[in-house]
Amino acid sequence: MRRPGRRLAVLAAALLATLTAAAGPSAASAADPAAARPAGAGLREVLFVGNNWEGTADVLASSGGLEKVGRINVIPDKEERLREIRLNPVKLGYFLGIRATAGEGHDQFVDDMYTTPDGTAVVVSRPSFADVVSIDLATGRINWRFPVSGYRADHMAVSPDGTRVAVSASTSNTVHVLDIATGRPAGSFGTGDKPHENVYTDGGRYLWNMSIGDVTSALDAPWLDWTKGDRRITVVDAQTMRQVKVIDMRQRLDAFGRSDLSDAVRPVAFSPDGSTMYFQVSFFNGVVEYDVSADRITRVRRLPANPATSSDRTTWVNDSRHHGMSMSPDGTKLCVAGTMDDYATVVDRTSLLEGPLVPASKPYWATVSGDGRSCVISESGADRVTAIDFATGRATASVPVGDHPQRVRLGHVPAGWSGPAA
Repeated sequence: MRRPGRRLAVLAAALLATLTAAAGPSAASAADPAAARPAGAGLREVLFVGNNWEGTADVLASSGGLEKVGRINVIPDKEERLREIRLNPVKLGYFLGIRATAGEGHDQFVDDMYTTPDGTAVVVSRPSFADVVSIDLATGRINWRFPVSGYRADHMAVSPDGTRVAVSASTSNTVHVLDIATGRPAGSFGTGDKPHENVYTDGGRYLWNMSIGDVTSALDAPWLDWTKGDRRITVVDAQTMRQVKVIDMRQRLDAFGRSDLSDAVRPVAFSPDGSTMYFQVSFFNGVVEYDVSADRITRVRRLPANPATSSDRTTWVNDSRHHGMSMSPDGTKLCVAGTMDDYATVVDRTSLLEGPLVPASKPYWATVSGDGRSCVISESGADRVTAIDFATGRATASVPVGDHPQRVRLGHVPAGWSGPAA
């Protein structure tokens, strides 16, 4: 569903006016463990853009002008999966439910993506098909498929050494950890309601999961917050899957004097040394700062609201006022996607003051370019990906992609790759 946008034309014009050429040598970004691994011989670093409603992934240059490298179909088995779903009334019910709620009237064919260390395959979570698949980049065929428990797959994370991938199974409150080469289960653990973001920390020693509760109901009034379910952060030992810690942000927010904020932790960004975590919560246009060792919230910063954004919280997609955040490799800047406010901005980490508000149509994610100079956002409302310079806060490149881009991840493909062979 496209948001009506008399203002979008104005915003798009303003964006185009800010674009300038940008290019630089490729360098791995410390902000993304997948990017921290240097590409091997014969590999090229790229950005994978998951076009959620279309079932494709556009592959772009990882830095500079974000030139298109190729495209891959992530649902080559679509008809087979649909036959299975139609023959199972329960699966069909969830499939249609995803379309009507989280999918905004569309099927959700790709959520997250990571490439294997050797650059031969991309591993994709597919919400509407409730699975994770590995797709051969040379042939476009499926190497392996792992059906998650329950009926929906969501966010993933790759271990720093690139050998394991963790995926949230939304409806079963479970995170599965898989061998990235074979798809075989390496373990799993339980979470709060609706597991969402996954992040490896401490060099891969720990795995964090943030559960966000029910974000598809219309019970969005603050006094109905209790209906959203059990929302918490679960931290486990990444090798044994044993629970190390549970963090209830409700208690921390209340202690900080912000009982008005939801405790549904959305995208997060850790400082380079892992001492500080920044996160977004449902219904809030801003950033929360959390001291990991002291286990307490230290600052909350509300960011500008777009005057044209509806005050009706039930119109905000999946409860996400702002959804998407990344940190510059040197740890000095945050990039924030103001999803329902139609902008993105670079925030100074010391002052938590925002830079220029870069017009963007329903930006849904933020990552770091391969050279570390830019934040790259997906504009799901305009089917574009846009780079914003961390130093200036200005847009430097914007390129068209497929229908409803969401997750953007750094990865590697073979040198000279331009898509699977016909």
